[in-house]
Amino acid sequence: MAVRIVCIKKENGTFENPYLAIDHFEWINERINVRGITDRTKIYDWIKDESGEAYIIDEYGKKIGLIPVVSPDGNKYVKTANDVKKDFLLQLPDCD
Repeated sequence: MAVRIVCIKKENGTFENPYLAIDHFEWINERINVRGITDRTKIYDWIKDESGEAYIIDEYGKKIGLIPVVSPDGNKYVKTANDVKKDFLLQLPDCD
């Protein structure tokens, strides 16, 4: 199953790692038109351990996959693939 991340819910404040400010992702499974909200660590686990696929659509309409990453402090998060220069995940709108 693949889901497109459509918005992010972030904590207020200053973070050394901006990905750790993300609490939740709102997503849509475009194949079956189902929406949901999932927290950061569950998306990480789903991609890493269950072969889930999450992606964003950048400003050019290109599909960019998300990869699971662990910070030096052991915090789980996701970001766009390493070869992407500008991370459009962080540019997504805030969820309502």
